[in-house]
Amino acid sequence: MELSLHTAVLAAATITGLYMAWNIGANDVANAMGTSVGSGALTLRRAIIVAAVFEFAGAMLVGGTVTETIQKGIVDLHAVSHQPLLIAIGMTCSLLAAAIWLNIATYMGWPVSTTHSIVGAVVGFGIVIGGLRVVDWGTMAFIAASWVLSPLLGGILAYILFTFLRARILNADRPLLALRGWGPFMIGPIFVVLTLSVVFKGLEPLHLDLSFGAAFGIACVVGLLAAFVSVPLLRRATRSKRRDRDARLKQTERVFLVLQVMTACFVAFAHGSNDVANAVGPMAAVYGALEHGFAETVSVSYKILLIGAAGILFGLATYGYKIMATVGERITELTPSRGFVAEFAAATTIVTASKLGLPVSTTHTLVGAVIGVGFARGIGAINTGVLRGIAASWLITVPFAAGLCATLFLIARAIWL
Repeated sequence: MELSLHTAVLAAATITGLYMAWNIGANDVANAMGTSVGSGALTLRRAIIVAAVFEFAGAMLVGGTVTETIQKGIVDLHAVSHQPLLIAIGMTCSLLAAAIWLNIATYMGWPVSTTHSIVGAVVGFGIVIGGLRVVDWGTMAFIAASWVLSPLLGGILAYILFTFLRARILNADRPLLALRGWGPFMIGPIFVVLTLSVVFKGLEPLHLDLSFGAAFGIACVVGLLAAFVSVPLLRRATRSKRRDRDARLKQTERVFLVLQVMTACFVAFAHGSNDVANAVGPMAAVYGALEHGFAETVSVSYKILLIGAAGILFGLATYGYKIMATVGERITELTPSRGFVAEFAAATTIVTASKLGLPVSTTHTLVGAVIGVGFARGIGAINTGVLRGIAASWLITVPFAAGLCATLFLIARAIWL
């Protein structure tokens, strides 16, 4: 009887894990690629190809082989550590609750945080079995702060960057010449930030333990090399015999198109290296609990990582268009230069906040950056109706996932135990 119950829980966890991965692809990855599609830098098909290559590279080359059993250490389950079957059922319900919420949010076109969804679900499970005392409410307050902090920081930086870009390049009498002059000074910092994002976020699972000074030194060398190499490339890309300013402005936007695609590749790599493991981590936790008992961390095999990455990309390809439309089109109108600023501002904010220990959400930061670009063009460029829906979805993510998981766990415990 116990063997068949274990088999049933394992089967349920596997199916639920795939469902969760599909929803992460449809919501989380789609939101990261949305600016590139919305600005016209990538078609939907090419966005899927870029995500496939770099998400898989991030997941399989440097993807996390060890993940926390209980996300962010928010819930203390040591009181029931002697009941691995109970924990396995609870983690399965957590996966299912988070996946259902992501599915609802995607259907409504709301970009929400995958991490917040999982955290909320695990909190609901923890409260049912241990009461309010098992939850670290200080950490929960930090997460709540990120609902405001993430979009605010991303939005402010995007506003500043786009205001500068518009004044110095886009509104210049000769935008191509302005881009040729300012380009190397832009590309240098871009590569510094993107290199830091890979070292501190993309390569985090490798536990390289580089000091900030060493990492920053490497990033500066990469930035200087990129700026040096960009000089002849920009000179070639900004050549034009056309006297029409609009035609030259379109050519300028094509240069930003390349920069935006490059930024999207870095974002996809970093996402794959970190979040694919998070997608299948709870599923691996179920396997570990049933085979070896409860543990704070659990190994994630490359086979499971591969399944998670495949599920994520399938979700992006089949259902990601809704979130892409929201982030890339419905909040504000994007061009390659605007999309590039949003992606770069989000990456810069996330890297900086990570080093300062500030709680920020990738999803919230990117959406905030898109809003910041829109505000730089005036309040009329923002679709406030869409923003109200997104803000409401962020506020209810944790309580909705917690309540749904608690309900699912009570039902599952009544049936199986």
